[in-house]
Amino acid sequence: MIAFWDAVIRVLIGAILIWLGIEKGGVFVIGYFVGLILILTAIISFCPLYKLAGISTKCEGEGCQ
Repeated sequence: MIAFWDAVIRVLIGAILIWLGIEKGGVFVIGYFVGLILILTAIISFCPLYKLAGISTKCEGEGCQ
């Protein structure tokens, strides 16, 4: 699971990478696809790499605000 702040950062970085891929072209085309993946994972609030690594940025349980 990813937290709200994590999703916001993913969308911002994804948007920048997509813009670079469209505007600059070349090697930035790879950034375009990475940006799409970042935005998709932010929308569905799930990151397969976090799952494999056992990481969760979402606060769950006691002590969360």
